[in-house]
Amino acid sequence: MNRLSDMQLLVDAADLNSLSAAGRRAGLSPAAASACVQRVESMLGARLFERTTRQLRMTDEGRIYIAACRAALETMKEAERAVRSGTDAVSGTLRVSAPSDLGRNLLVHILNRFMEQHPDVRVVLTLSDSLSRFVPDDIDIAVRVGPLVDSDLVARHLADSWRVVCASPACIDIHGMPQRPDDLVDLPTLVLTTQAGPRNEWQLGEDVVRVRRYHECTDSEVIRTWAMLGRGFAYRQLWAVAADVDAGRLRLVHAPAWSAPSPIHAMYHPNAFQPPRVRRFVEFLQEAFAQRFGSAGGLAKGFMDEA
Repeated sequence: MNRLSDMQLLVDAADLNSLSAAGRRAGLSPAAASACVQRVESMLGARLFERTTRQLRMTDEGRIYIAACRAALETMKEAERAVRSGTDAVSGTLRVSAPSDLGRNLLVHILNRFMEQHPDVRVVLTLSDSLSRFVPDDIDIAVRVGPLVDSDLVARHLADSWRVVCASPACIDIHGMPQRPDDLVDLPTLVLTTQAGPRNEWQLGEDVVRVRRYHECTDSEVIRTWAMLGRGFAYRQLWAVAADVDAGRLRLVHAPAWSAPSPIHAMYHPNAFQPPRVRRFVEFLQEAFAQRFGSAGGLAKGFMDEA
């Protein structure tokens, strides 16, 4: 039990940015709290905090160890609640990040079903069109679209989606249907801009085209709206424009010949003690994506029939 108390003190110190405040929460004097940290640091052979009279800052070793302490404490609390209630219920805060399009179109519904099954889980969802492959320490699970880069993160493959070229019927009537990928170079296009710059290189089957006549925006929803308004050809994920294609607001351009596969992964830090809610949500994600991408819907059939 002393080990659990030590873990809680370290977590509180990191959260409160004060060892004295963490000690008061635990009913310890500043000297006793400091002695506790020193005892753990001596056991580990590493400093967990850089301490000054005004500031408490975690070291790299401290971030690693305290993240594991936090996970271990949450796992114990969930186990205690499950035993008391006689169920395998999970609880606590689940922090998820994802690209905006995927969050709006798919993840919001998956999370809703997960929350219905696990009402004691509090969800914190972060959506952005400028997400990197990096997973911040305060995120439990990051859903990422695109090829993986080498990292120490655990990556679970969820599904393969497709990037497609699309445009409104009015845009195609005005500018014509491009016949070769290079035709898009001088046609009006719509490009999403991220922290890495405008995504104006499009993988169209075996060809890579760099479009140069484009409007750009940092918000993918604006790109979708512009496309429906006839402002140009867009290069989007199929699931992001599926409803618009089914409704006739957008048309796919030479799909699937001009389309490119794009893997979706759930990524998380390789902590030895993953809270039950994290493990359960990864399993839930895999099942949900398998159902969504494994079934042949009307749009999937139309997508393949345009070859």
